[in-house]
Amino acid sequence: MKVGIIGLGLIGGSMAIDLKRRGFADEVLGVEAEPVNASAAEKIGLVDRVVSLDECVAECDVTVLAVPVGAAVKMLPQVLDMYAAGPAAEFADKVVIDVCSTKEHLTRAVKYHPVRRQYVATHPMAGTEYSGPWAAMPGLFDGHACIICDSEESSPKAVQTVEKLYDALNMRTIYMNSSNHDVHTAYVSHISHVTSFALALTVLDKERDEKHIFDLASGGFSSTVRLAKSSPDMWTPILTQNRDNVLHVMDTYIEKMNAFRQAIADADEEAIRTLIEDANRIRRIIR
Repeated sequence: MKVGIIGLGLIGGSMAIDLKRRGFADEVLGVEAEPVNASAAEKIGLVDRVVSLDECVAECDVTVLAVPVGAAVKMLPQVLDMYAAGPAAEFADKVVIDVCSTKEHLTRAVKYHPVRRQYVATHPMAGTEYSGPWAAMPGLFDGHACIICDSEESSPKAVQTVEKLYDALNMRTIYMNSSNHDVHTAYVSHISHVTSFALALTVLDKERDEKHIFDLASGGFSSTVRLAKSSPDMWTPILTQNRDNVLHVMDTYIEKMNAFRQAIADADEEAIRTLIEDANRIRRIIR
């Protein structure tokens, strides 16, 4: 098995480490547009070789698009075009997957492609706020969920290969359609990042003395604002492509913020307590 990883950052690099270490891949090839990142990935041993996109697609059994979703929307049809144009004997069983946080734009971009069935839409729900090949780590995906979207649009053989790939990463697999995926990730992931970005901007605006932020920030603040360190290259296209869902969630969030604001403005301890107790129900779901 030869696996190609396009984009050697946190997700792509971490996949490369464990797919090779755990025996799913005999060889891992990498594609990286940023020369410094490409050199670093090769030097620290994330991949066996750094190659061109054409070489990667031609040589690899599985190609992973681990690039921001804006780039993936353009790249996915290109990879499928290469599959369609290549010799059937060599390209018929190849599989391409993405690991992006939004799905509707991607799946729509290749819905009528002649070799659409060789693409499997996936979203491993794992990560940190860090980026680049230096952020890659073993065990990043262990115990987390991976969503496979629109599996009925992919060939059963391709889906089976991808299930084995994520099994090697110790992930549990969930199946849903692209539309539902984008709604759910808006609620459990995208709004968390927007909130963290907004909180960081609020604190930076009010606390001009950065030393005070550093000295006074407690564990609670640090964990809440941690996501504000996430890459703008990754999150800008996510928030624009999932705009409608994110706006709906933001409207609900603002509603809840206004409820807290009103209760605090009225010094209404009962209303504040009720809001907090209602929020505490999340304990039953997340421990």
